[in-house]
Amino acid sequence: MASSEEDGSVEEKENNNKKRTKSTLATAWLTFYNIAMTAGWLVLAMAMMRFYVQKGTHKGLYRSIARTLKFFQTFALVEVGHCAIGIIRTSVIVTGVQVFSRMFMVWFVTNSIRQVQNEESVILFLVVWTVTEITRYSYYTFNLLHHLPYFIKWARYNFFIVLYPLGVVGELLTIYAALPVVRRSGMYSMRLPNKYNVSFDYYYCLIMVMLSYIPLFPQLFFHMFRQRRKVLYGEVVVEKDD
Repeated sequence: MASSEEDGSVEEKENNNKKRTKSTLATAWLTFYNIAMTAGWLVLAMAMMRFYVQKGTHKGLYRSIARTLKFFQTFALVEVGHCAIGIIRTSVIVTGVQVFSRMFMVWFVTNSIRQVQNEESVILFLVVWTVTEITRYSYYTFNLLHHLPYFIKWARYNFFIVLYPLGVVGELLTIYAALPVVRRSGMYSMRLPNKYNVSFDYYYCLIMVMLSYIPLFPQLFFHMFRQRRKVLYGEVVVEKDD
């Protein structure tokens, strides 16, 4: 009887040690990831400021930072994986919507349709994304290091009140500016008849994407307000998506 108790105790200790090891590795990886992403968006911020100071115009700015933007925004796919495997306790749906909507804007709108790259709306959402991401990844980094300055926490849960709507306006205006170009060129569209017997119109796809902001934006926006109440004011908030 004593030996079985000892075996159980040893097994429990081994399980606890494995959990601690996994937790340590996860924390180390998340710290590295968030530091790298903070640095990446800081590089983007400095590149945008340097371009504007040197050129005195926003025209050509997107092309000058496109490669760096595509890399760091695409690398954010890792965050969906973090949620899926439980490294971080955040809704996969909320994270997925945010990441994939950003990637769609980068790869299938701004990068693909060069005629919109010099639109003021592109600069608007780029500035919003940059400020948002520097604040967000800084928050995660300092939080993981257990040295979170109050200003970073305050900025994380207050800046979004202005930045999120501005970002949505910039994204929607950019897609709207792309519509005439897509309609004229027929890009990414498939007309019947064809060997696949499939029809797809990218013009109407973009319109559907714009309409999707109506139900999705309020959910993401008020999700942040719930997080704000929980983090800044200590309220207990039940997340339906988690």
